Amino acid sequence: MAAQKRVNRSDLDFGYSGRATVENQTVTDPFLTLEPLIDAIGEVANASGWDLSGLQKTTSHQFEGRWEGESTRSAYLFFHPLDGSDMASLDVYLDETSRGMSGNVALVVGLRPLGRLYDAERILTVLGRLSARELARGQRRPLSLRFRLSDAEVPAPEADSEVRFKVRIPNPVVRGGRARLSPWLDSVLEGFSEILRSPELALLSDTEEAPTD
Repeated sequence: MAAQKRVNRSDLDFGYSGRATVENQTVTDPFLTLEPLIDAIGEVANASGWDLSGLQKTTSHQFEGRWEGESTRSAYLFFHPLDGSDMASLDVYLDETSRGMSGNVALVVGLRPLGRLYDAERILTVLGRLSARELARGQRRPLSLRFRLSDAEVPAPEADSEVRFKVRIPNPVVRGGRARLSPWLDSVLEGFSEILRSPELALLSDTEEAPTD
């Protein structure tokens, strides 16, 4: 996906959403639709050293089942570091339904191939402790460790590895508007920065040694 031009904070009247924000919306107004939330997240991320790589928006309609007749709008935002590093990316998923807004912010980091990660259970333990240490309590902090073969005949030790440190956007942040989102996201992004600087992650990315408890 082609990188987009960096958007300055002063340009965010149209912002990342591609739609003008409501002029009389205050910083404490809750987020009710995707576009104001996309703009607010983009502004904070850009100020914290992340540049927008791509934005996708979709609309789906439920034709059967419990939510028959309802529509869902979703957005995916992808950011890369402004310093040009390709070690990590920032992925944001947002959902707009009749039941309200939800979403998550994830730090995605490529690790060494599976064959050089030794014990996956130990690796997941180390990464879980790292997430718990650097990301504030009182919010959901899912963590996933993924392995992927580029082809079915590729040997398992050569599988690509990836970790996702994810944080769910708390409902009080959605209800609190920009005034709540900005300090919350600043804190999350600072936690991500500490994770990227951690010796644990460096060990899983650059050396031959396995982490120890």
